[in-house]
Amino acid sequence: MLTRITELSVKLVQRYLPSPFVFALLLSFIVLVASMLGTGQSLPQMAKHWGTGFWNLLMFAMQMALILVTGHALARAPLVNRLLDRLARIPTTPGQAIVTVTLVGLAGAWLNWGFGLVIGAVFARALARQVKGVDYPLLVASAYSGFLIWHGGLSGSIPLSLATGGADTERMSGGVVTAAIGVGQTLFTPLNLTLIALLVIGLPLLNRAMQPKLPKVADPALLHEPEPQSLPRETPAQRIDDSRLLGLATVALAAVFFIGYFAANGFALSLNIVIALFLFAGLLLHGTPERYMNAVQDSIGGISGIVIQFPFYAGIMGMMVGANAEGASLGKQITDAFVAWSSADTFPVLAFLSAGLVNVFVPSGGGQWAVQGPIMLPAGQALGVAPEVTAMAIAWGDAWTNMIQPFWALPLLGIAGLGARDIMGYCLLMLLYSGIVISAGFYLLA
Repeated sequence: MLTRITELSVKLVQRYLPSPFVFALLLSFIVLVASMLGTGQSLPQMAKHWGTGFWNLLMFAMQMALILVTGHALARAPLVNRLLDRLARIPTTPGQAIVTVTLVGLAGAWLNWGFGLVIGAVFARALARQVKGVDYPLLVASAYSGFLIWHGGLSGSIPLSLATGGADTERMSGGVVTAAIGVGQTLFTPLNLTLIALLVIGLPLLNRAMQPKLPKVADPALLHEPEPQSLPRETPAQRIDDSRLLGLATVALAAVFFIGYFAANGFALSLNIVIALFLFAGLLLHGTPERYMNAVQDSIGGISGIVIQFPFYAGIMGMMVGANAEGASLGKQITDAFVAWSSADTFPVLAFLSAGLVNVFVPSGGGQWAVQGPIMLPAGQALGVAPEVTAMAIAWGDAWTNMIQPFWALPLLGIAGLGARDIMGYCLLMLLYSGIVISAGFYLLA
């Protein structure tokens, strides 16, 4: 029964889901029309919100591109490749391969979402080379399913924002959070840990059960890994380019910085720190500047979707939060509609669902927090719901609908060599399962 449902889901997605770029364009016009109808603003007013917001994510786009490039280069280091290849030899059947890649994706995303996306895609390629008869789109979709738990993990932007505190957090929470809320009250609560445990147990089993009767194996040419080439060291310039001493000296300088940073700030990870850790770890493992740059150049092609689509999603965010003279915006109206249906018991669930809906239009944890935090936290407080519970409901909603929003799948798909249509049919069923689990968790345990 599940196999038939999966096949139908895959066929529907492949037939009707547009490409990620076209999806962004269509969403732009959907939000434009909905905002004009819902807030009464004119086309020139909405065009102004769109154009003003269009460039608001340039820094974030560069960070995301660097996360992908440095993460990919790190994952392509010879030592990491050898470890992944050894791990890929453990599964001997397609079902075991699906379970293993799901667990690796979950573990990677819990540690850091960017690393999880990259390591999941690279490991899926390694498994496809080792395990005969495994369905490659399902293998890649299973690697992506680990992304479901990223916002409940160590790189979750909303819980890290609460832990940082300060004026920005107070503003984002609508004045509700005036002091920092540590990760012990968000990431390491029984609620959050239970949700993660249920997904870690259930997702591998669900993914394994979705194996199609006629698997679509990967094209061997797609999985080909070029043999490492010896670099010329005939001239002084070439010897400097391939100098291990220069690479080690640069890594040593970075180590001095990291020691000072963590000594002063504790284990305070930010996006820039994570990118720097990836960069210098990659340089260390590749050994020389030239070998590292070759690995970086090999990964550049995967950022094309990020580079061109981020401005359009920033424009969507601009229209979502663009308010009329009375302060009404489409984002506020969507959230307020969910709040109006809530009680103290149902509010966390509806906050989660509303966040999932908004995430389709604002596929950014930081953007999601900016849109919903100032509205949802005061509403939750009025109903007697703790701000950390509301915040984590928003966080999980943001992660949940990433399964049908192809935006964050782009880096993984770029590495795997597939398109969004190839995996989204499977991701739709992952969305349904995880939505039931997370909703039940917030209703019963929050």
